[in-house]
Formats: sequence, structure tokens, C-alpha cells
Amino acid sequence: MQKIKRKKISFTLEAVDAKEVYLLGEFNNWKHGAHPMKNNGKGRWAKQLQLPEGRFEYKFLVDNQWVADPENEWACPNCFGTRNSIVNVGK
Repeated sequence: MQKIKRKKISFTLEAVDAKEVYLLGEFNNWKHGAHPMKNNGKGRWAKQLQLPEGRFEYKFLVDNQWVADPENEWACPNCFGTRNSIVNVGK
């Protein structure tokens, strides 16, 4: 049985006034609370994940408001009439 290769992917968001930020996406079944992000004390939030190869849609949940990744130009429409960000994890 072959082990699934994973790559370390970093997600960051500038949200100076935010009290809590979560990373949600296809990689965690959009489960709230699964990936809380850490504030560096200056409003820069970060989270690293080990993801398998593939294409994943994601968004940030900032104080209960959905936010697409402003630093990522790759996005697609979702069923709510907004856009999800996309991360492609290569070999």
C-alpha cells in the first residue's frame, strides 16, 4: 500500500481587527472549528496544513463572516453566489 504524499501549505490572512479566524475548505469538509488560525499579534493570521495532491476550494471565516483569500487570484463561483478561493497542491 502506497503512502499518500502530502505537502505543507501555508495560508495567511491580514485581518487586524479580527477576534477569530478559521480556515475552512474541502480538505476539512468545511467543518467550523477544525482549523483555527493563529494571530501573530499584529493582525496577520496563519495556518499550515499537510495536504495531499489535488485541487481544493477554501475560504476564511473571520468573526463569522466568510472571506475569500484576497492574496489568491485563483477562485471559482460557489452555490451561494460568492466565490471560493482555490489551492492547487502539486507533486
